[in-house]
Parts: sequence; C-alpha cells; structure tokens
Amino acid sequence: MPTFQFEAIDAATGRPIKDVVEAPTEAEAQATIRAMGYMVTKLKAQKAKAAAAGSGKRKPGRTFAFGGVKGKELTLFTRQLSILQDAGLPILRSLKVLAEMQKPGRLKNSLLDTCDEIEGGATLSEAMSKSPKCFDRLYCNMIRAGEAGGALEIILRRLAEFMERAQSLKRKVKGALVYPIVVVSVAVGILTFIMIKIVPQFKKIFDDFGSELPAMTQVLIDISNACVNYWYLIPAIPFGFRLIIKAICLINYGRFGWDLFTLKMPIFGQLVEKNIMSRSTRTLGTLLSSGVPILEALNITKETSGNMMFEKMFQKVSDSIRDGNAIAKPLKEFAVPPFNIVAMLFWTLFCPGIGALLYLTKYKKPVVDDLVVNMVDVGEESGELDTMLYKVADTYDEEVAVLTESLTSQPLLIIFLGGAVGFIVIALFMPLIKLITDLS
Repeated sequence: MPTFQFEAIDAATGRPIKDVVEAPTEAEAQATIRAMGYMVTKLKAQKAKAAAAGSGKRKPGRTFAFGGVKGKELTLFTRQLSILQDAGLPILRSLKVLAEMQKPGRLKNSLLDTCDEIEGGATLSEAMSKSPKCFDRLYCNMIRAGEAGGALEIILRRLAEFMERAQSLKRKVKGALVYPIVVVSVAVGILTFIMIKIVPQFKKIFDDFGSELPAMTQVLIDISNACVNYWYLIPAIPFGFRLIIKAICLINYGRFGWDLFTLKMPIFGQLVEKNIMSRSTRTLGTLLSSGVPILEALNITKETSGNMMFEKMFQKVSDSIRDGNAIAKPLKEFAVPPFNIVAMLFWTLFCPGIGALLYLTKYKKPVVDDLVVNMVDVGEESGELDTMLYKVADTYDEEVAVLTESLTSQPLLIIFLGGAVGFIVIALFMPLIKLITDLS
C-alpha cells in the first residue's frame, strides 16, 4: 500500500505535525489525516526504499547482539520517546535521535531497523512488531492503539509509567529473595565446613578416651560421616532437583502442577501470587485505558502472567466474554484451582509427613480474592474498569512491599539457623563436659 508523508496542524492544540500515513490514494490519505484531527498543509507520496535483504551483510550501524533487551533500558527509552513526542518532534526523527544515544546492542539494532521500516512506509507499531525480541505484543498493541486514537504521546507516557512501576516491583521482589537465599547459602557452607573439618577432629578425641557418647553426639557424628563420604551430593541435590523440575515442566500437566505449587507454597507462595495479581491487573488496566479491545487485552495479559493457572483463568474469562458474559462472574468461577497430583507430590517433598494433607486443605483456595472480583464488578457497572484495575494493582503493590520487608527479617529462618548451631554446640560439649568430670 502506498505511503504518504504529510505535514499538518493539530486542530486541538495548534502545534505542527510531521508523520506518515498509509492509504490507497491521496484522497483517502487526506481523509485519514483529517479523521485524526489534523489539518493537512502538505502531502506527498513517499517512495519505498529497496530492501537490503539477501546480501548476507550486516546493515550499517548494526553490531552483533544476542538475547533480549533489559527492562531498565527499554523503560528509559520509552520515557525519552514520550518526552520527544510531547515536544512535537516527528516520530522518525525522535527514533533516530534516540538510536544515536544508545550503546551498541539489541536495542540500538532494533531502533535502526524500526527507522528503516518507517522510511519504507510502515507505521510505528508495524515497524516495532518486526523486532519481537525488543518490543513484545503488549508494547506493540499499545502503540497501535495510540496511533489509531491519535494520542501516541499519551500512550507512550502511560506505557512508560506502567513499565517503571513493573520494574520497581520486580526490584522489590528480587531484593526480598536475595536475603534468604544468601543467608541459607552461607549457612549451608559454614555447616558443611563444620561437618567435614571440625566434627571429625572431635570424633578422634572421643575415640581416644573410649567413652560412651550421648545420642545427640552420635547423631552429629553420623551426619558428619555422611557429609565426608557423600560431600558431592550437597551441590548435586539442588542441581538435580532443578533438572527434575525442568523435565516435569516440559509436560503441560506437570508445569501446571509446579505453577500451582509456587502459588501455594509456604513462605514464598503469597509473594508469588500477589506479584502476579499486581502485574496482571496493571497490565489489563493499562491496555484497556489505552483503547485496546478487551479480548486482545485479556490475551496479552494471559501471555505476560507467567503462571499457567492464571493463563488458563484468563483464557476461560476470554471465552466467557465471547459468549456475552461480563468479566466478574467468570473471574470468580475460574479462579478456583483444580486438583493436580504433581502439585501434591511437590507438597509432599517440601513438607514430608504433612505435605499431602496441607495441599488437600489449601488447593481449592481461589487465586483471585473476592475484593478483586467486587472491584471488577463495580468497574464494569460504572464504566471505569481500567480505574478499578489500577486500584487493585496499587493495593497488591502495597501488600507485596509488606511481604518483602517481612522476608528480610524471617523469624523461621533465624530459628532454624539458631537451632542448627545450638544442636552442634550442645552435641559437641556434652561428651567434653563428661570427660572433664571423669578426669577430675
């Protein structure tokens, strides 16, 4: 389809506009521009540039890059692009300015490719969709909605705010998980050193005196012997457990079971569930407020949820909406997880003895609270569903912040470490005290 480059004046604000539009004829291009709220001052057909594909050579300005783009870099780029658009700079010029500012890598390559696509007649959303490793479906759909509504700068600002909130929440969750992981890793290292190096020395002393050892000391020595003889199992067990989880998740039913377990697991389950709810409701609210159709918004939210339970729930809600229903009722109905044998097995491994019983008592608890369902219901009735979803996301953000703070001062972790150290000290000193008493 031919592409026309135009200059116009925004009828609402009076500021000049320079951009491109696709249309079969010049008359239809003018009609499209007027429908966007602009008064055309200059219009000319744009020649599509010949593609450089097939040459096998890297395009100028590109460097070798692998992987995706860091969330922090993409968030900063989106904020800068929204500022340039607010200032009235043409979109192509804005992209070229920002591309020159980027360090060599995936984002710079994608921006240069986007500029080439736009010069060739593509719209911004179409050009960005050609670089899926940089701009995902959520990003491209919001850009497309902004182009259709003639409010690209507003959509970019909203998208930047959404990404900044998501990055902030991600940093909080990571910060909360770092503390217990580091503490447990250091504790395991110290305890392993004690079992392999320190306890055997005490065992030699006890053997030389030939006295009968207390039960606690004998248990400690048995554990020490196991650590000395099978030390390689200490790093192999967590590594092997991770491989088993990956193998199980290759099957949909197995992945569903693991995702259900992560939502209900002790200590971290609430954090995972509230984090997903916060991200999902904010994503859905941002898409709806940007003008993305409800079914497309639900599909994008499903893909970004990162948990199979939520994916199935959003899919069933989407199917229910196609049948003419509202959101609140199917959201409440399909938020109850089904029974999954894999999830029960993980519970049994995590909590030996009582894991299966705990799972049977907790598995039917909905992943969506009644508060969320009621707020969605009110939002539908009042026509402000996006506003209500934002409020739900803000509420869950606060709850995640409280949970992350509690994880950094986890009493169960302190009690466990204190108990382990106390057990070792008592087990070693009990026979020593007995030996000193006998000698005296």
